[in-house]
Amino acid sequence: MTTLFSGYRLGGLTLPNRAVMAPMSRVRAAAGGLATPSMAAYYAQRATAGLIVSEGVQPSLVGQSNPGTPGLYTAEQAASWRAVTDAVHVNGGRIFAQLMHGGRVSHPDTTGLTPVGPSAVAATGDVFTPKGPQPAPVPRALETAEVPGHAEAYAQAARLAVDAGFDGVELHGANGYLISQFLSSNANLRTDRYGGTVAGRIRFAVEAAEATADAVGAERTGIRLSPGGVFWGVREDDAVELNTALLAELARLGLAYVHLEATAPEDVLTALRRAWPGTLIVNPVLPMGPKQADLAAADHWLALGAELISFGRAFIANPDLVERLRSGLPVAPVDEATYYQGGDAGYLTYPAYHHAA
Repeated sequence: MTTLFSGYRLGGLTLPNRAVMAPMSRVRAAAGGLATPSMAAYYAQRATAGLIVSEGVQPSLVGQSNPGTPGLYTAEQAASWRAVTDAVHVNGGRIFAQLMHGGRVSHPDTTGLTPVGPSAVAATGDVFTPKGPQPAPVPRALETAEVPGHAEAYAQAARLAVDAGFDGVELHGANGYLISQFLSSNANLRTDRYGGTVAGRIRFAVEAAEATADAVGAERTGIRLSPGGVFWGVREDDAVELNTALLAELARLGLAYVHLEATAPEDVLTALRRAWPGTLIVNPVLPMGPKQADLAAADHWLALGAELISFGRAFIANPDLVERLRSGLPVAPVDEATYYQGGDAGYLTYPAYHHAA
């Protein structure tokens, strides 16, 4: 019987369990988008996960969404990540870098650049900036000739990631960021080959995945999707048709996995499970929603055919989450006030479970 604690073969990796630490922005990077010793300690503490997916890492300066996030577009940034990957590997873990281009979810005060997107349509809501939250600006619509360069940015970042010791990369195609904006029916109003029809709207995602797989190998390349999600005001009016078509194109590439968020009804997600022939990771609760993923949710989705289950907030407060779930130990609550405050408090200060004498 398959359980969360069964091993799994993912590409060239042998995972000791099926629990994945989901990508979560913690904005603890140093100036210049450099990874820090505290980040190395944070990920090393959680190395008992079957797989860690890092926080979102920008593949270019214009791709940076929030202040304080790390990058993978310079040699100095790549070198700073080596301490992180080494620490995870020394502790017996495996780690993918999530490559996240924010697209329109950015601000000139953060990057010094005008954000870009598929169309000149602003995101809904305020974005984080060094001066505090500000309304999302109207992005500059990418020219057709520019779009392939942004797809290639993921591949270039992936090369740096592998050079830095990451076991692979995950393209952030979810939650209203650049790939998700191209997939969207209201953020993407293009009439060229990257818009309009379903085939046009999935083209950027496919090109980014194809370039990345060519750069570092399909077995080292995954992608995260949020079918029907509405983050930052994106909308997918035809979520089933759109994502089914996307998965068919991605299946040709032989990617390591697809990582689905529970942003659509269960029947939609199970239909996408049937449409995807490869490894499926499911994040079984709505990201930032009222519930946290737990063992019951994991068991439910393993029974529905997912191979791996990702946990987000539970991993923040429980560096030993896998053992807590395995042994039926209490899962500690997370202090939301420390998500993005910087420093080591609420970052390195959550202990492993202490057994009373």
